[in-house]
Amino acid sequence: MTTHSAPDSSEPPQPAERGDPPPAVAAEADLEARSAAMHADPRFDELRRRLLRFVVPASIAFFSWYLLYVLMSAYARGVMSTEVVGSANVALFFGLLQFVTTFGIAILYSRYANRRYDPLADELRDELEGQPAVPGARKGDDA
Repeated sequence: MTTHSAPDSSEPPQPAERGDPPPAVAAEADLEARSAAMHADPRFDELRRRLLRFVVPASIAFFSWYLLYVLMSAYARGVMSTEVVGSANVALFFGLLQFVTTFGIAILYSRYANRRYDPLADELRDELEGQPAVPGARKGDDA
């Protein structure tokens, strides 16, 4: 038969006994509060501007290029069916250039992000997570 005894009064009360939230909940609430405050930081606004400065023009350019390809395929069949090399026609080259353009934009974005976006994003993330910011260091780099 098991008997239950009253807790020893010399032990400090546990968070649940004091009415405090568990540490994981408190940490989550603290992170949410710091995240909300981060949205008001001018550096966060600059981060969004830097992202949009690349994404919007690149998206417009690619969508325009793709729309040109689709419209020419639908309404300029004579031009698109012009053979360039052997039986390969303009439409085939336009289609292949869509893939080249996609990879080109991905490479350009990677270079842009490494140079202009990631350093500020890393700084803000480190501050949000409570880690000391090391200028010029990227997450995963030995500082």
